[in-house]
Amino acid sequence: MRVVRDAAALGTAVRTCQAEAAAAFGSSEIYLEKFVEGARHVEVQLLADAHGQAIHLGERDCSIQRRHQKLVEESPSPAVTGEIRRELTTAALRLCRAAGYENAGTVEFLLDRAGRFYFLEVNTRIQVEHPVTEMLTGVDLVREQIRIAAGEPLGLSQEGVRSSGHAIECRITAEDPVTFTPSPGRISAYLPPGGPGIRVDSHAFAGYTVPPYYDSLVAKLIAYGRDRTEAITRMSRALDMFVIEGIHTSIPIHQQIMADTDFVLGNFDTKYIQKFVREQKVGAAV
Repeated sequence: MRVVRDAAALGTAVRTCQAEAAAAFGSSEIYLEKFVEGARHVEVQLLADAHGQAIHLGERDCSIQRRHQKLVEESPSPAVTGEIRRELTTAALRLCRAAGYENAGTVEFLLDRAGRFYFLEVNTRIQVEHPVTEMLTGVDLVREQIRIAAGEPLGLSQEGVRSSGHAIECRITAEDPVTFTPSPGRISAYLPPGGPGIRVDSHAFAGYTVPPYYDSLVAKLIAYGRDRTEAITRMSRALDMFVIEGIHTSIPIHQQIMADTDFVLGNFDTKYIQKFVREQKVGAAV
């Protein structure tokens, strides 16, 4: 992919790409893709059954990511207004119904600074960040997915979906928080946090050995609050309380993100981590 910012250079770039395509694939056909600068990654959670029912459960903001792997997810998105939310969820449901989709899933979009959104993909599965939506709505997405797979109708209607407050999830991974290199090994001490609005989803325990062969996710830490400020405060406290010893984890960088002014103000996009790492002088490989 080539990003062309200068309109005068577009003709040359097109001809070059056509020549490369013809040489490599025997066809000079190419396509142009819109470059969305300062984009946010926003996804809409859907449930659709085999009986023609499809509902949405709002959006999640997954913009804070490294190498396209999400680090922090939250809902509702600080960048999504009520009008944008209506347009996003309507578009997601139209796609779902047009495709005859049946399952839990998410429709993912890029959202630009002007509030315009562009379709990315559909994830036809439960996402790692599904607890964020569960905390806001009280809907057990895994249970609903199993019911859908069994051929049962959805257990709720769109009118029955109630969402309140704000939720944030931090993915706690077995990685060095400075270099981001993997940190497999034996966990010598493990003490998860608790308190109001705190949820921890994890398979880890003291004595567990994190293998080097799979995803580095150790735990999902979720904080719920009446508003975004309270959710951030609770998350910060929970990160301070979380004890995982024997391996390196991403907890320190999450602590820094929760205290970062841009994050607190909601001023971020998919390039946030690269900028954050440069300014904080941490993270050698982003």
